[in-house]
Amino acid sequence: MTTLAERIDALLPQTQCTRCGFPTCRDYANAIAGGQAEINQCPPGGAAGIAALADFLERVPLPLNPANGAEKPRDVAFIDEDACIGCTKCIQACPVDAIVGAAKFMHTVIADECTGCELCVAPCPVDCIAMVPAKTAADAEKYRGRFTAHQGRLARREAERAAELAARKTRVDAGDAVAAALARARAKKAVGT
Repeated sequence: MTTLAERIDALLPQTQCTRCGFPTCRDYANAIAGGQAEINQCPPGGAAGIAALADFLERVPLPLNPANGAEKPRDVAFIDEDACIGCTKCIQACPVDAIVGAAKFMHTVIADECTGCELCVAPCPVDCIAMVPAKTAADAEKYRGRFTAHQGRLARREAERAAELAARKTRVDAGDAVAAALARARAKKAVGT
């Protein structure tokens, strides 16, 4: 059974831009469903998105809340590869893994995968990222899939890191046990002498 929040989320553009005041589109959908947010906080969805939400929820459409930003044509990120220093801050900020590259090497944006969230712009220490007009239409379902894959990758990485830390702790604990046994043996030997 599809929940109210899932149906609301299906109407959102899935840019994961955080302009609505929530960390993800799904969190915004949950807030709308729970009565903690209005339907007019999504600039990428704009008037059409607000109208769709109002129609679905049988509410009166509201104008876009200017505190959340302004509606504008869809943009995508573009990296000036000559200026890029390969710091990876943009890669870490991208919620859909639309930026590729490696540390100390230039990065590039896969424009067809970019949601236009602009989250990569601020962390760039050399201002080599600009937002340019998109050449393709937005695809919320594709963005949702990429965001889900991104979240899964982060969860796997965190689980691997936790397992590695646990293994290190086990090795340290084993070393502590050996050290304690040696200390007991030395103490017995000292007492026996």
